[in-house]
Amino acid sequence: MENSTKYSYMELLEKTKDSIVLGTAQGLIHWDMETMMPPNAVEQRSLQLELLSKIGHQMSTPPEIGKLLQQIQTSPGYSELGEVEKRNVYLINKSYIEQVSLPEKLVSEMAKQETITVNTWKKAKAKKDYNLLKPELKKLFDLSMQAAEILMEIKQTKTPYEALIDQFEPKMTTQKITDTFDKLQAGLRPLLDRIQEANKQPDTKALHQPVPIEIQRQISQLITRTLGYDTASPTANGRIDETEHPFTSGSYQDVRITTHYYVNDYTNSIFSVLHESGHALYELNVNPKWRYQPIGGTCSYGIHESQSRFYENIVGRSKEFWMGFLPKLQEIAPVIAKVSLDEFIHAVNRVERSKIRIASDEVTYNLHIIIRYELERDLFGGKINVDELPQAWNEKYAKYMGVKIDNDSEGVMQDTHWYSGLYGYFPSYALGNIYSGQINNALTEVLPNWRNQLTQGNLRELNSWLKENIHHPSDLYDPEDLIKKATGKNLDPQPFVQYLQNKYNELGF
Repeated sequence: MENSTKYSYMELLEKTKDSIVLGTAQGLIHWDMETMMPPNAVEQRSLQLELLSKIGHQMSTPPEIGKLLQQIQTSPGYSELGEVEKRNVYLINKSYIEQVSLPEKLVSEMAKQETITVNTWKKAKAKKDYNLLKPELKKLFDLSMQAAEILMEIKQTKTPYEALIDQFEPKMTTQKITDTFDKLQAGLRPLLDRIQEANKQPDTKALHQPVPIEIQRQISQLITRTLGYDTASPTANGRIDETEHPFTSGSYQDVRITTHYYVNDYTNSIFSVLHESGHALYELNVNPKWRYQPIGGTCSYGIHESQSRFYENIVGRSKEFWMGFLPKLQEIAPVIAKVSLDEFIHAVNRVERSKIRIASDEVTYNLHIIIRYELERDLFGGKINVDELPQAWNEKYAKYMGVKIDNDSEGVMQDTHWYSGLYGYFPSYALGNIYSGQINNALTEVLPNWRNQLTQGNLRELNSWLKENIHHPSDLYDPEDLIKKATGKNLDPQPFVQYLQNKYNELGF
């Protein structure tokens, strides 16, 4: 690399580092908003986030960055850049072009409105009153549509919604998602019907024994320790807090998760901690050499979800995991001491058409996501509007799940995403399941004994493979390229469908 190109490249990295550091601070403030912030601080927090978004936009769009990008990309030395350097330049250029196209006023207004809308959602959900939420949601949707229409031109996508998806799953098109989800449904529906038609269904009584919250907190620490996510030692990089809706926040050396405890539903927290720990391990295992560089982030939200869903389900609902973990759980919570392994495994793998996404099983979960994907697509395609969302939601749940929604809190208001401005996020969940099925196949080929190791609570080889093949590459590749490098296969729902078919065959369905 010639010296002038090298100097320009290093200066470019230095200028973008501050934006990345600021982003980590914004993440911490969002975390505080969901965990520790007093109820009356919403207006103040909305102003703080509005200002930080404005500063972040200014830091990522100065003319100097544009000049440096042009100097590097037109320099004779550009061809001598390595794969890492070229990827950094590509990511910075992509972000710069997109951010420059968005008016600063729009960016700051969106940040402020997201804070207001998500707080209104909490109140409306508690009161089961969508009408209370609707005015703020309309404002947020209008702002998001403005941004989507601008980004559609910049990203050269076919629709505004596709431009939003690209923020979470780069280069993923709605056509590919629709085709993939159609294949996924075609494989899952016969399995769902077969399971539902079985004469004997698992008894879930064992999952609803009263377990005190303090005991559940101890269980959470045991789970994170078993998975290798340190939340308790003097050198911990993580922590567990309590919120209405579980989430993961942070990066590098500070990655935090949350959960929600229910006295009479102790496994709800168990599986949310497994899920969020998968997210946390990914964030903690990105390549430390690339810290505070664009390439040093995670690959995509779909890949992120592949890790959370892998630990939650492929590991966490396996018989092998519970062979070693159930005795430890029973020691901490004697109220379930008489539950047998088979009884427990069948209970946590019960399949049921339900109303609530985060409490759903592996088979029906994807139908929840497909419903949300289709509603988002129709909302940004102008086929429905904010006023019609509840009715459209209820109709799809009747059609796809065969359930009746009794109120909007268990319907259109059950998730936080739309009220936090996260449009285009939902497809990532089902894509994550699909990726996890492909990862499961690849793991079994190279580590045929990894499931047996779970019986001893040993996840070292599993964690090492995931770190090397999924986590450590960070954002060096786009998601479909990463999954092909890790598994040798293109995006394909069949391995995930086959995994479920094999599991439920073994469970006797």
